[in-house]
Amino acid sequence: MPRIFDVIEYPNEMAEVIVHRFPERGSGDFRIGSQLIVRESQSAVFFRDGHALDTFGPGRHTITTANIPLLIDFLGKLFNERTPFTAEVYFVSRREFVNKKWGTPQPIIVRNPGMGLGVALLQGFGTYSFQVNDPQQFVTQVVGTQGTYRTTDIEDRLRAMLLSTLQDVLGETAAKHSVPEMIGLTEEIGAAVRAKAQDDFATLGLTLKSFYIGNLKPSEKSAQELREMGMLDMATYTQLQAADAMRDAAQNPSGGAGLTAGIGAGIGIGNLMQQATSGAIQPPTKPGAAASFPEVMTPSEAAAYLKVSEEDVMAAIKDGSLKAKKVGNVYRISKAALEEFLNS
Repeated sequence: MPRIFDVIEYPNEMAEVIVHRFPERGSGDFRIGSQLIVRESQSAVFFRDGHALDTFGPGRHTITTANIPLLIDFLGKLFNERTPFTAEVYFVSRREFVNKKWGTPQPIIVRNPGMGLGVALLQGFGTYSFQVNDPQQFVTQVVGTQGTYRTTDIEDRLRAMLLSTLQDVLGETAAKHSVPEMIGLTEEIGAAVRAKAQDDFATLGLTLKSFYIGNLKPSEKSAQELREMGMLDMATYTQLQAADAMRDAAQNPSGGAGLTAGIGAGIGIGNLMQQATSGAIQPPTKPGAAASFPEVMTPSEAAAYLKVSEEDVMAAIKDGSLKAKKVGNVYRISKAALEEFLNS
């Protein structure tokens, strides 16, 4: 005859364990009169044939048909309430699981009217904590028949829920505040996420105890990364790519571009941003189309072609990233060299 358990308990602190099934596999053979010991930070849920029979709080409990009413439907009075029955006990931790990490693997896009491209990319990170509120619901909705269910088993799911809620809250906040203002409202945004995510957590039998934003800042994604995210059309991408090239030249000590390239990059982006503030970004005039540019240009003409300053062009020539021919004291740049520079 299978072993009959007289004492059912799980004397474990459950630091990172949310649920432990007893026994871990199969069904336990319990008899009426068995002792169930539930620790202060635990609840115990009885299951039989996939049905939750009862939930017990902290203390020592004697298993009878009186304290598990549904047992009488399975057993009746035929065995004088002393026969073994097969069932499983799920010990559920009721402690608060704290200092769980969240972060934005990809930037969150929010509207930013009147500034830059009219949108902004925000990245952030912080911590959250949660607690099991409804043990029976959590076991049935999430755990299933697993022997041990740890915090690591659900953290990805919870982070996805939180990031989705954070995106909604940031979108709502951006309708009333600029991005610089939003960065100073992390406490208010965190409280809004906590309140809005409660329903999603409740469907799992959980309570979101806290949600803190440790840092919220604009993303440093490059033009290429923005295009891969589907945020930029080809024309806009070409302009930002040119600005990126100027910025990189300014950061290259050996290139000799100096501060002017960085300033020029800002001017180039500024031209693009000016277009954005007038509404949706309109594709710039295709080089050589509406505007007639010669095959060989002066630095001033090349600057107009690239929509940057003449200082930017001279800096690119001096650091070697833009090919040019010096004739006497002046430079001449071919259209082919400019296209090569844009595509480099």
